Amino acid sequence: MSEDRKALDRAFVHALAHLDGLEFSAVGPQATLDELRKALGRPLGERGLPAAEVIDRLVADTRRAIMGSQSGRFFSWVIGGGLPAAIAADWLTAVWDQNAGIYTAAPAAAVAEEVAGSWLRDLFELPKDASFAFTTGTQMAHVTCLAAARHALLARRGWDVAQNGLFGAPRVRVLASVDCHGSVDRAVRLLGMGSASILRLAVDNQGCVTPEVLGAALAECEGPAIVVLQAGELNLAAFDPFEDLVPVARKAKAWVHVDGAFGMWAKACPETRHLVKGLELCDSWTTDAHKVLNVPYDSGIAFVSDANAHRAAMTLSTSYLPAGAGARDEIDFNPEFSRRARGFAVYAALRQLGREGIADLVARLCRLARMLAEGIGRLPGAELVAASAFNQALVRFVAPSGASQTEHDERTNKVIAAINASGEAYFGGVTWRGRRAMRISVCNWRTTHADVARVVAAVEAALAAA
Repeated sequence: MSEDRKALDRAFVHALAHLDGLEFSAVGPQATLDELRKALGRPLGERGLPAAEVIDRLVADTRRAIMGSQSGRFFSWVIGGGLPAAIAADWLTAVWDQNAGIYTAAPAAAVAEEVAGSWLRDLFELPKDASFAFTTGTQMAHVTCLAAARHALLARRGWDVAQNGLFGAPRVRVLASVDCHGSVDRAVRLLGMGSASILRLAVDNQGCVTPEVLGAALAECEGPAIVVLQAGELNLAAFDPFEDLVPVARKAKAWVHVDGAFGMWAKACPETRHLVKGLELCDSWTTDAHKVLNVPYDSGIAFVSDANAHRAAMTLSTSYLPAGAGARDEIDFNPEFSRRARGFAVYAALRQLGREGIADLVARLCRLARMLAEGIGRLPGAELVAASAFNQALVRFVAPSGASQTEHDERTNKVIAAINASGEAYFGGVTWRGRRAMRISVCNWRTTHADVARVVAAVEAALAAA
């Protein structure tokens, strides 16, 4: 048996054992940092080991330190699991080891990405001529889209940012909600515009920007402006009213960008599409396939209505990189040079689910999120802080009557820790509107009604013991 076969056989055995054991394994890691460092930190030997033995030792040394994000009882961050077809395609992606930068280097990867991107564009009902890019995640998708926005806005004012940079250029302002995800701020910093260029917009009691607030903020901007709207805010899964806000931005000649890391998928489901009415009117959009679509990490996607601006902001041409001769070269639309062929896993996930399967998955995740939030919220000592029409919710755990806000916060943290320590589920905490709360994010295709019932019982036990 070849070295390749032995190593892959061991990986296959361990992978199935991991997936088969999800129902019975602790969701959160059990090993301490010191234990993990001790297990993995052995001195590097002078001689190598057989590949199969390396895999066995790696699994043994990390066994108690693998986060169970593939489990149907993982609700901490907005992290999906892995659909069977997507996992298998991702394995093949590693085996094929294609450099998906240009068509000539990886023809199948280029076309799979081209097809998957067009399927997604159609699924989200975006403009037919919108361009797209497959990135590591929404973070780099923001960078890609905002680079295109910066290029287009400055070009309208006669400034070639690709040639001349930002020194001396008109200042670009970025208008974003006070609840906007930190990845937007980071993208703005990476693009050299600086955090000080961001003007924070107040939100209403639903977590949304209003036309009045946006109009007043745009009136303060003398130069080019980018408006960042949200399709699914992190805690409330709030959806800005695109249909009302885009005309306000258009009047000011602003570019409208959408952070749709998980909420973009509302467009693919009849039960939730009303949440994103007018989404297609915007100029650029970002989402993650490793969230709702349940593709293995890492997989983000950027869409840009102005394909010329997108390409101009990203493209690269050298004499040793032959053009695709009619094919789509990925390097023209994403910020990476050498890159993994992410399109295969996305393509496989879309083929496995189909339109009906995607719609059903979105609807099911939303129903389960509501069930879980309401089930926990009914427990004595628990309080449903906020629920949403999508897949997010907030709950907190209150101290006895008369306790201070600090004591409520401390109890919330204590109960979260007790739940996670039980291994039955894994949640994260957040400080929201000045109060500590537990975030509920249902994003895994494996989550079932039975998981919800099991987790509610685990929370009840943690409340009793905390």
